[in-house]
Amino acid sequence: MAGLLGAALGAMAGRDVPLTCAGRTDAGVHASAQVVHADLDEAVVRKGAKRQPGPGTVLERLGRSLSRQLGPAVAVLEARVAPEGFDARHSAIARRYRYSLLRTPWPDPLLQHCSWHVPGPLDLAAMRVGADAFLGEHDFSAFCRLPPGESPPVIRRVLSVDWSQAPCDERVWRFEIEANAFCHQMVRSIVGTLVGVGQGRIPAGEMLATIRGGDRSRAGQPAPPQGLCLVAVRYPESLVPGGTWQPGGGDWAAAPR
Repeated sequence: MAGLLGAALGAMAGRDVPLTCAGRTDAGVHASAQVVHADLDEAVVRKGAKRQPGPGTVLERLGRSLSRQLGPAVAVLEARVAPEGFDARHSAIARRYRYSLLRTPWPDPLLQHCSWHVPGPLDLAAMRVGADAFLGEHDFSAFCRLPPGESPPVIRRVLSVDWSQAPCDERVWRFEIEANAFCHQMVRSIVGTLVGVGQGRIPAGEMLATIRGGDRSRAGQPAPPQGLCLVAVRYPESLVPGGTWQPGGGDWAAAPR
């Protein structure tokens, strides 16, 4: 996503345009609420807006122009002037990811790009018990792929976790996790481990010991990337009115802080 958007903005500006994203996403991972900031001259913004004539402000037309160029892979849902001191990544105080499992005996070609097909029995109650161990502040070295030069501990604070059935499709189970920050492959590693719990291969009671042990080999293999989606990013209300950016609002935006 960032590469496509950066290339489009660079073509408008006639130079490289560095982008900063709220959350990193592996290849194949999705985002419905990615937040990106870039430094653009007013002339560049107006040049981009001219490519999409019609009603709306200059920023609205710029957003529509970028969406037309980048769709269907990328859609710009909103463009605004950032407040002084805003940084899409470093100003964020929490992020929420959703992972989707397809729970049918057969694959669904229409959902293959946004879910992990896991047929067979899964113990949802055990998966919920295992998920509770991740709440709070921990060293997540056992669930992270550390980049070169970075070493344990990898401290992150998980604010909420939940397994549920999708309200619009009972065939889909959703894992949602909110934390102040995530390390590389953290959510996918947690989901892969919890699926192992649901299949009876990993005891739910061992989750806390696995976290505290910091041994990557004790955690499950990362779940495939296509089931993961960044769905909300929270900022201080002094920077973003309401505190949370997510498409369509929703109950998380109104959740106690």
